Amino acid sequence: MAEHQEKKAKAEGAEAEKHEKHEKKAKPEGGEKKAKGQGGDKKPKGEGGDAPKKEKKPAGPKMIPRMYTVYMKEIAPALMKEFNYESVMQVPRITKVSLNMGLGEAVSNPNIIKTAVEELTQIAGQKAVITRSKKSIANFKLRAGLAIGCRVTLRRERMWEFLDRLVTFALPRVRDFKGVSGKAFDGRGNYSLGIREQTIFPEINYDKVEKVKGLNVTITTTAKNDAEGKALLKHLGMPFRN
Repeated sequence: MAEHQEKKAKAEGAEAEKHEKHEKKAKPEGGEKKAKGQGGDKKPKGEGGDAPKKEKKPAGPKMIPRMYTVYMKEIAPALMKEFNYESVMQVPRITKVSLNMGLGEAVSNPNIIKTAVEELTQIAGQKAVITRSKKSIANFKLRAGLAIGCRVTLRRERMWEFLDRLVTFALPRVRDFKGVSGKAFDGRGNYSLGIREQTIFPEINYDKVEKVKGLNVTITTTAKNDAEGKALLKHLGMPFRN
């Protein structure tokens, strides 16, 4: 009988210990957790805590180039009537304008490349890239990988803005200007124009020019033939010779 009572007392003691351990796990030693924002350790944002997020300013209205507006409102409908296009998607448009300045003198004078890149960047409004030779030519003292020019490719808004400046300001400043050649097409509606002096662009300061340099301008279009490409450029104001 005494043994039975002793076993019963041990079992009750074990249950009491388990109950106490369970209560300790449920309630941490620091007492109840304080609610966030009511005396807790974490500080609200903007009051010594994390820096508040900056609000993004709304972007301003996007500037649409003047020549692109004229193309959409006047030139595209005129080309549809002239070539009897059934869809607006058939109307030829300009995809890109490439500017290239070749400098063979850079072989003996490497410093000329730096000024050429700066001037072409001012003309295009976009950073110019240096072009390097692909192979060595002993007769010209040319080694592979040598900087011999610079180029830049314009698309979208910058392309339209450059064409507007080229037709409106630059070409009329050419000495004894009589118009550009209408035979410089490649058979697929793309036009190439050679400019002998970079000083015709108003962005170039003539007093800072060390040497007169020429550049090539290539206008790439979606025209199917030269007639369509020439009609597009003529409507844009390109002064072709009669």
